[in-house]
Amino acid sequence: MPVAPVRAMTVQPVVIDLKTSGREMSQVVTVENTFANPLPVELTVQELRLTETGVAPTGQDPGDLLVFPPQALIEPGQTQSFRVQYVGDPALAGSKHYYITVAQLPVKLPEGQSAIQILYNFQVLASVAPAGAKPKLEIQGAEIGKDAAGKPVAVLTVGNAAAVHGYLSASKLRLVEKDRSGKEQFRRTLSGPEIQQTIGFGLVGGNQTRKVTVPVELPLADGMIEATIGPEG
Repeated sequence: MPVAPVRAMTVQPVVIDLKTSGREMSQVVTVENTFANPLPVELTVQELRLTETGVAPTGQDPGDLLVFPPQALIEPGQTQSFRVQYVGDPALAGSKHYYITVAQLPVKLPEGQSAIQILYNFQVLASVAPAGAKPKLEIQGAEIGKDAAGKPVAVLTVGNAAAVHGYLSASKLRLVEKDRSGKEQFRRTLSGPEIQQTIGFGLVGGNQTRKVTVPVELPLADGMIEATIGPEG
């Protein structure tokens, strides 16, 4: 059975922030077809709920976001712009979050022809916050856990006392590990871009407390870890 050529797309940006009023009610997401065949795509929305480790999809679209156009056929090497606009409650009390899924649609093959089609999905995180509000992130606790390979890493409890969301990657993060006698054994400060590379954006929802694992190996598994965040720059 012949295998169809692999198609791919690039989606930018992957995180967008919207407001309930003003010019920031809408933003553009671009999808580029980087391969040699036309690329049919469809954009769908589902609301997210906050969890202890971040967010989880609900599978429900409450109609708060308008995406135009909802579908497009992108020619090889071309870029299509999709406008995302908040059309929900203008008096939103706190942040809400959504996944916008950019899905490659299957192509109808000529009669008698068979092929394996590899379909790509990308998810854009869209968050909506009331205008004028700011997040208040703080480290509420830090402990030593283990990564998938069993290596010691820092596990942070991050709280947000505001009703609007914030990002850990908008701050700098300092980690200090001491042994049981109190002697410092490790110190590292991660900048915002470094946090984004190691953890991701680190979304913390409004009035949310969540666990964040920092995948930076620590020298001691039985030490004591301290963590602080401060303004980037």
